[in-house]
Amino acid sequence: MAARAGVTKQTVSNVVSGKKVRPETLEKVNKAIAELGYKPNLVARSLRTGSTSTVGLFVPSVANPFYSEMVEEVENLLVGHGYNLLLATTRDDPDYTRAHLENLAARSVDALLAAGDNGVDQQLPMLAAANFPVALFAWEGDPPTTLPVVSIDYQHAGFLAGCHLRDLGHRNVAVVADLPAHTPRVVGLRRAFAADGLDDRKVFACTSDDAAGGFAAACAALDADPELTAIFATHDILAIGAIEAVVRSGRRVPDDVSVVGFDDIAQVGRIRPALTTVTFPKREMAQQAVELLLRAVDSGQPPTNVVSLLRPTLTVRDSSGPARRDRLAPGTA
Repeated sequence: MAARAGVTKQTVSNVVSGKKVRPETLEKVNKAIAELGYKPNLVARSLRTGSTSTVGLFVPSVANPFYSEMVEEVENLLVGHGYNLLLATTRDDPDYTRAHLENLAARSVDALLAAGDNGVDQQLPMLAAANFPVALFAWEGDPPTTLPVVSIDYQHAGFLAGCHLRDLGHRNVAVVADLPAHTPRVVGLRRAFAADGLDDRKVFACTSDDAAGGFAAACAALDADPELTAIFATHDILAIGAIEAVVRSGRRVPDDVSVVGFDDIAQVGRIRPALTTVTFPKREMAQQAVELLLRAVDSGQPPTNVVSLLRPTLTVRDSSGPARRDRLAPGTA
């Protein structure tokens, strides 16, 4: 390798380990690497540099498309910086999370990103004491003071959905929710309807966090109030189930019942009707979290304990429309 590039072995080592060399030297070594098909021995390099070039990522589940999309965003960013991704699912289970954390510590990852707070929140002291930088993202509960957080304003996201439905004339609205995890989203929706009040009896908790759970909760909502004009689902998969429930009841979306979701996963723009939903700035959230961690890795200092809340937006598609005039609440015509 060194002979092919016309440099010393130490210079090749410097390039492989990411140390600064002259641009012309870097070009020669990279050319030799490409020609010889060289693949660095990561274990040997980690022993020399103390770095594994690996970042751990905790997500609750990859079955949820929101988290699988976030995994791709994080991985693309890490690969662009020369890092590998080590993925683990927490399954919203504190014991499972702890076991994964102990395993990551044994593997000597350079840093850790943890998405979602269920299961992770009970391990915050252990995360804060880790011997590598840790950052939290897509965190919905109260942010801890011991670790940096990159997330969105979930209450404002629910507020956006509520304002959209209110502006369309809807007052008879039900909520299909994954509770208690998504309480801030429901609080935000309530704020949008503060002048009218949102009856607790209109909030239907799902028994499962999937389309079947959304379908069952939406069926209960429709049975409880045949005059219902809109449903807000606290994530898109629940909304897909809610649309099915409306259609199976003989009603039309959005002519009879509007449906609004949350997350803007890729598939909801392709279903019929295409789903109106709250959109996460997924790429920006992943970028902020990854860059915060890698700065800490490069500097050898803990990451700054910032709380960065990004602003969601509303993507209006075909599943929401004006409330039917024959179902408007008094005083809203």
